[in-house]
Amino acid sequence: MTRLDFIPGTLCDARMWSRLLPLLGEQYACQHVPLHEAQTRQQMHALISQHSAERAHLVAFSLGAYLALEYTLRHPQRVQSLTLIANSARGLTPGEIAARQRIMQTLERTPYMGISRIRLREILHPSHLDDPESVGIIRQMSVDLGKDVLLAQFRASMERPDLMEQLAQISCPVLLIGAHEDQLVPADDLLAMQRRLAHGHLSLHHGSGHMLPLELPQAVAADLRAFLPTQ
Repeated sequence: MTRLDFIPGTLCDARMWSRLLPLLGEQYACQHVPLHEAQTRQQMHALISQHSAERAHLVAFSLGAYLALEYTLRHPQRVQSLTLIANSARGLTPGEIAARQRIMQTLERTPYMGISRIRLREILHPSHLDDPESVGIIRQMSVDLGKDVLLAQFRASMERPDLMEQLAQISCPVLLIGAHEDQLVPADDLLAMQRRLAHGHLSLHHGSGHMLPLELPQAVAADLRAFLPTQ
């Protein structure tokens, strides 16, 4: 049985993978990194180290995928394979940083009632905006984890070095999974990443926004089964 260590994204926990894991089958033992417990970038990396195998198969989403990429560059001996879902190796643009700063200022002075409909339109494909299961999971995670976790994760991830030119240093197999309609991660970034990776594989899907493990769990499960060893 192959152990997989899952790392969620911003304002997500193990529920991010809840539609995906039942589709993987019994040949995988799935463990979770509780990223929401960390307050700083250093603590996030410590959690990945503490909750993943000595020679890990990391499966990571969005912010978690960027952190997994950093972790692999710092500790290549600890990573057997890397699956990055809905993530770019590029740093945040000045516009993205300014937008996050505005959101943080608003959050600090107002109550947080969970993810907004506007934000859902940014992260979900239009065909999934009325899917009660996906939307329900996202909304419940945002309410349960709350404003303090969101602010901590925004602060910790604001300064993201562009890692694109460092990708050539990664020798383990890397699977990149993305969506053509993802408003947050351009497909061109994933194509550029694949070109720089020695053992890079790319799977781009239609019909999903940013939340691929919830929106297209069957497609993502098929990608993982084709890429990962079973023992």
